[in-house]
Amino acid sequence: MQSKKVVLIDGNRTPFLKSGGAYMDLMSYQLGQYAIKGLLGKTGIDPNIVDRVIMGTVISNLKTSNVARESAISAGIPNKAACHTVAQACISANRAIATACLEIYAGQADVVIAGGVDNTSDTPITFKKQMQKKLFKAQKLKGLGDTLKFASSLRPSDFAPDRPRVAEYTTNRVMGEDCDIMAARFGVSREAQDEFAVRSHHLAAKAWEDGHLGKEVTPVSLPPKFKSIEKDNGVRGDSSIEKVKKLRPAFDKKFGTLTAANSSFLSDGASAVLLMSEDKAKELGLNPIAEIVDFVFTGQDLETELLLGPAYAVSELFKRNNLSFDDVDVIEFHEAFAGQILANINALASDDFSKNHLGREKALGQVPMDKFNLWGGSLSIGHPFGATGGRLLTTTANRLIHENGKLGVLAACAAGAHGHAMLIRRY
Repeated sequence: MQSKKVVLIDGNRTPFLKSGGAYMDLMSYQLGQYAIKGLLGKTGIDPNIVDRVIMGTVISNLKTSNVARESAISAGIPNKAACHTVAQACISANRAIATACLEIYAGQADVVIAGGVDNTSDTPITFKKQMQKKLFKAQKLKGLGDTLKFASSLRPSDFAPDRPRVAEYTTNRVMGEDCDIMAARFGVSREAQDEFAVRSHHLAAKAWEDGHLGKEVTPVSLPPKFKSIEKDNGVRGDSSIEKVKKLRPAFDKKFGTLTAANSSFLSDGASAVLLMSEDKAKELGLNPIAEIVDFVFTGQDLETELLLGPAYAVSELFKRNNLSFDDVDVIEFHEAFAGQILANINALASDDFSKNHLGREKALGQVPMDKFNLWGGSLSIGHPFGATGGRLLTTTANRLIHENGKLGVLAACAAGAHGHAMLIRRY
């Protein structure tokens, strides 16, 4: 795996917006196009040398099922670049980036654009199975008699849409319900969750004010007025404990501690990163910002460990590389819920959990919060499912530069009880 070095030249994303907003009329591939175009402009790379485009997504549109291809072509990438789309829930972009690394390691490609996109505002709304069957058979209708027979078979109930639900297929629980259970299991209080959520918003607002996040975002101008969208619109710099503690539980209405304020919100957006072999970067005279050192993907128990992916993945990554939290300078975790973040932090600090679940003699220890998500996270910035991994990688690399660090780790949980962690080194 280390026969070649894979380096990150730069990353880019669209502003992340709350669903149902300005991106409502767009298809996912158009958001992907904006992210890739911005990346090409930022890096000055010649589109003709791009070998692959790999994008992650969760909410697939049948018209553009290979959203990577449509995003790439519309952004100006030549047809000769092979493109494919991957899906692994909230770590879809992470999987796309890892796949890009593997192709470069294997000598299959030298220059790859990877990332992800999701537009929850463009979620396909379908009919229930009975109506789907009727419509499928209707493709073979012949003549007026068949048409009248088909029309008479329709019932008012057939027209009720099959409303989309962000639920785990195996357990039929929405992720917030699982997180409520997990927060209780790891002793995470409502107060602690609210405090973490407020922290995320304040840090993101400051990162925007200081110009850090602006460097990672390309503004989007949409017809017909072409008003420039320049910032994430979910960041609430005026968030306070006094405000968020008034909210009622969102999932378990009676005993739950998760609310709309301490949970990530449905978001739309896209991200893209430019990866290549170190040799290719030198040949092109480019200055990388980071090297991809190692990465892992893990799977956990669906019933009890749906959102514990960061704990498992970071533990495995640190084992492989003989590291502790003292050895890394920047830590970036995807914030699905404040309860999820704090439960993973508690798990990593627990000797009992580490012995019984992570195969460790003792815990990794307390996550140092002075290194953790210092420019905000998904709770404030937003979480377009397929795009977050690209944001995490870009932010981790940029923080290493800004903070004069050497090693950074990023991690995320995902539906299906998956986890991911990646180790990068400042170049």
